[in-house]
Amino acid sequence: MAKVLIVGAGAAGLMAAGTAVREGHQVTVLEHMDKPGQKILVTGKGRCNVTNDCPAEEFLRHVRTNPRFLYSSLGAFPPAKTMELFEGLGVELKVERGRRVFPVSDKAEEIRQALLRYAQDAELVHDGAKKLLLEEVTPEPEAAPAAPENPRHPKKKKAGPALRCIGVRGTSGREYRADAVLVATGGVSYPTTGSTGDGYKLAQQAGHTLIEPVPSLVSLVSHDADCKKMMGLALKNVTLTLFEDGKAIFDEQGEMLFTHFGISGPLTLSASSHLGDMKKHKYHAEIDLKPALSEEQLYDRITRDFALLANHAAQGALVKLLPSSMQPVMVARWGIDPATKANQITREQKRELVQLMKHWRVSIDARGDLAHAVITSGGVSVREVDPRTMQSKKALGLYFAGEVLDVDAYTGGYNLQIAFCTAQAFANNL
Repeated sequence: MAKVLIVGAGAAGLMAAGTAVREGHQVTVLEHMDKPGQKILVTGKGRCNVTNDCPAEEFLRHVRTNPRFLYSSLGAFPPAKTMELFEGLGVELKVERGRRVFPVSDKAEEIRQALLRYAQDAELVHDGAKKLLLEEVTPEPEAAPAAPENPRHPKKKKAGPALRCIGVRGTSGREYRADAVLVATGGVSYPTTGSTGDGYKLAQQAGHTLIEPVPSLVSLVSHDADCKKMMGLALKNVTLTLFEDGKAIFDEQGEMLFTHFGISGPLTLSASSHLGDMKKHKYHAEIDLKPALSEEQLYDRITRDFALLANHAAQGALVKLLPSSMQPVMVARWGIDPATKANQITREQKRELVQLMKHWRVSIDARGDLAHAVITSGGVSVREVDPRTMQSKKALGLYFAGEVLDVDAYTGGYNLQIAFCTAQAFANNL
């Protein structure tokens, strides 16, 4: 039996605690927030998209950063096992579009409570982690080689970790000693839920390289005044294409939302993870408002609508084509006299309308801030972490799981699954 200390009672921390207890270990969980698992409550718009019901091979295609790192952990604990675990904890699940998995209740609180039940035999302590307790590792004497070494081709000797983590000093000043310390503190998104970047500081104390955290899966800022005019408008079954320097780098159909600062919603969050350095590249998005129709089919549809609404002014003629809040914005961008009757609109003007509806352009001027990003891209370099056990290659006894690692994926339940499988890899290999 090992003494296990877990820093962070989020999705990864609670999953690791529950499994480690079942493996017979003595587990203590440190959580600096009054209420554990708070970030779970904001996932999936409060519904908690707990995983994605797809095979491991397909899953990895949706991992944006360092998918190879997950081969072992995801293979050992794929989405099917996550679903089986939660159903065993009494959570009834359902699979929606895109194989997204949610609790039938549509309440993230049910997932949080299930994880708390899973980890109930671990000791939960209200304290943060300020400093790792590290000691130097004395190198073991080398065994004599079985055969004399060729001096012309000496074998390279790989140095092992020079440090050992034996616990942490809490923000309270109290020291917690352990055989294994798991840092599962999340990233720096939604800091009000407890993700304040503490894990990055702890990793750096052990000499780990930190990939600079940037917001990922985030709303996008646009200085286009039309976005504000349509704020609150949700579009369904549209296609969003993201362009970098004029080249399409993302194209997907789904839902999105106009906001007072730009665009948001599931499509936007997925597109945001494809953004590179915004100082070096120019970005814009195009929205196909009618992806099920070709340009010719849309032209014919417009022609039929305008014939039926012949005496309506331009805006009224769009009533069957567009949501009400978008109609005046479309007329203004179209550049047509609003008083023009539907039966006066020329073929050329209808062609222009087709182009606007198939290629509604939105400038992309900035990412949303870290505080409101769904996840953080960046974190502890996975080159310095064993992908099978999640143990640090810098310090024995130190482990990482979840968002603190430089591994992230698109929306659809993938990021919570990463938290769960990396936590399982730790707990099952102590």
